[in-house]
Amino acid sequence: MTTARRPIRRLLCANRGEIAIRVFRAATELGVRTVAIFSHEDRVHLHRYKADEAYMLPRDKSPVGAYLSIDAIIEIARLAEVDAIHPGY
Repeated sequence: MTTARRPIRRLLCANRGEIAIRVFRAATELGVRTVAIFSHEDRVHLHRYKADEAYMLPRDKSPVGAYLSIDAIIEIARLAEVDAIHPGY
């Protein structure tokens, strides 16, 4: 059985800060569009603005807990129509 490979055209990085910025830089160099997620507390942080698109995580979690909310991240990934999710580490 052969599995056809699909190119990654849109990538969500499920992390923040310097890690996310490095992922976005590498993806951009490869021609991949980038999607950031951010907590309410991180709404003015640089990683949000280095991505092609950015979505805020639900406010009902702690600043760190927001990035661990798998269901919210998957929901944003579907909404943004990404091809892949990079965990950040």
